[in-house]
Amino acid sequence: MKEIDIPKAYEAGKYEDAIYAAWEKSGFFNPDNLPGSRTESFTIVLPPPNVTGTLHMGHAVMLAIEDIMVRYARLRGKRALWIPGTDHAAIATQAKVEKNLIASGLKDPRRELGREAFLKHVEDFAMQSHDTIVNQVRKMGASIDWSREAYTLDSARNRAVNRVFKMMYDDGLIYRGNRVVNWCPRCKSTLADDEVEHKETNAKLYTFAYDKDFPMTISSTRPETKLGDTAVAVHPDDARYKDLVGKTIEATFAGKRLSIKIVADASVDPAFGTGALGVTPSHSNIDAEIAGRHQLPFSTVIGEDGMMTEEAGEAFAGLPVKEARDKIVGWLREQNLLEKEEEVAQNLSVCYRCSSAVEPMPKLQWFISVTKPFAFKASAHAPIKGLSDGQMVSLKEVMQHVVREGEINIVPDRFDKTYFHWIDNLRDWNISRQIWFGHRVPVWYRGEEIMVGDAPSDDGWEQDPDTLDTWFSSGLWTFSTLGWPDNTKDVETFHPTSVLETGYDIIFFWVARMILMTTYAVGEVPFKTVYLHGLVRDEQGRKMSKSLDNIIDPLDMIAKFGADATRLSLVIGSTPGNDMKLSEEKVAGYRNFTNKLWNISRFVLTSVESRDIVESKPVTLADRWILSRLADVTARMTAHLDAHEFSAAGETLRDFTWNDFADWYLEIAKIQKGPTT
Repeated sequence: MKEIDIPKAYEAGKYEDAIYAAWEKSGFFNPDNLPGSRTESFTIVLPPPNVTGTLHMGHAVMLAIEDIMVRYARLRGKRALWIPGTDHAAIATQAKVEKNLIASGLKDPRRELGREAFLKHVEDFAMQSHDTIVNQVRKMGASIDWSREAYTLDSARNRAVNRVFKMMYDDGLIYRGNRVVNWCPRCKSTLADDEVEHKETNAKLYTFAYDKDFPMTISSTRPETKLGDTAVAVHPDDARYKDLVGKTIEATFAGKRLSIKIVADASVDPAFGTGALGVTPSHSNIDAEIAGRHQLPFSTVIGEDGMMTEEAGEAFAGLPVKEARDKIVGWLREQNLLEKEEEVAQNLSVCYRCSSAVEPMPKLQWFISVTKPFAFKASAHAPIKGLSDGQMVSLKEVMQHVVREGEINIVPDRFDKTYFHWIDNLRDWNISRQIWFGHRVPVWYRGEEIMVGDAPSDDGWEQDPDTLDTWFSSGLWTFSTLGWPDNTKDVETFHPTSVLETGYDIIFFWVARMILMTTYAVGEVPFKTVYLHGLVRDEQGRKMSKSLDNIIDPLDMIAKFGADATRLSLVIGSTPGNDMKLSEEKVAGYRNFTNKLWNISRFVLTSVESRDIVESKPVTLADRWILSRLADVTARMTAHLDAHEFSAAGETLRDFTWNDFADWYLEIAKIQKGPTT
């Protein structure tokens, strides 16, 4: 054989781009081009990264695991499809662009630019981020079918969004109602319940009476909201207040006249505070439910800007919430109405995007009912066991059914309990957002007329100004990316998808939403298995953040050590549903393994007489031993990969390659005599 010159050290940066280009040129990332007869399909949709910036280590571990899944499926003779895409991320992307525009000198970008010009800035930013993300995914070596790339805000996805909205509206599942919602004063938009995070903090719990003649005291950490109280609720069995139930008592609280009705409600905990709950229907979901049961009026004392409203009274209108609170506490002290003041632990509700305090308040919004029965539309292609066509069920019941009956398996299965707990407490989904970037609510108004679905062809119609929650469009991801609502060959071949691989931190945000939307729209489960990976933390187990200066950038690791080393460091040592620790030293350690593979290849290629691969019989005892070990490792690898045990598979392959093959077999081969082919 002609001698070839192979460097002793593997420098990944010199070869990886060319290797990926060769893979793409082969066309085999597209299942339509795979060789042989492949009747069984295998499908994964890439959880679309947000177009808000760049990929992080969470994306990297996702790409590494999913690439293993799809390459293994190809190896096993399946029509393997991995669909890529990006998420417009609505409020997150808009907030980032607004921040950039403010830094450039604008005070109120939306007001100063107007809708069209502002959206141009957002779309330009999203496109730049998209290009960066696609390049990073390629750098990770992901064997994705780029010919099927999608975007949650493109025209094809918009068509699917409008179709599902219209279907749900016609079935009475989508409705417009004035209800208490989560409002972020900074983002100036509503938030879904699962977009509200809870931050542990300390707060003052104040116990006081509304005025000196009021016959009971209440406890609250937010006395400023008591300006909007319309009732006091007590437990029906609480003997202390039995004689007061049903009465309406007039009170003057901090200068504002209140009419307080005393109601008996079983939701009240008689052991908390004084056992009397001041009911503020406009500023508490729990209080709003009590108000609904007792037909209580609403009084909104905090506005969209986070300031006190005119309904709070002349003395407080226009004040920030904190200032109003301090003023009321001062008044309570002056009037000797403050019975007790104590420090308590509190779960403060904050926006998941900007961490601002969330203010519950009543607003006219669009919702999806999760409890209203509808006629289930069963799929003829992939029906769900136990659900028949036309059967009356609610979305909540369907979501529970598909996991309980094993139509969808969650790995690890301990997250079943988490899933069911969330579903059990699920309330109607607020799907409208007061932002500009996203799918516009497909509803048009002309006087008293309403048109839902596609845009009307005649004049005089005005579209709803709100946009849809970003999870509405991403909830359609498994089937909209395959061409739905058209009855395409891809939908027939590749849906339901085989596996959804994602982080356990978005099981509520995305996984549950996909189950809700897909089972409703197409009568099928979106995927058969959900594989949940954990969070990537630093070597001390801390969350990676800019403030801790402990962020490890996957692109930096690829530049230093190569994509293979980076991927191996994320897979080996990780287990489903558990967080993993990562350090640069760990990545560097797997660079040594990739260098070992390089040197194995270097030795083999410079030792054999021909590069033609031919089947030959074992000649020596060492040959028979290594083939026996290979058969054993192949069986173990197959079992591990079938069971989604990726770390164990990686460890098995590494140990065999390094110990059995390199340290033993090749060392023996260097000194033993026998033909080389």
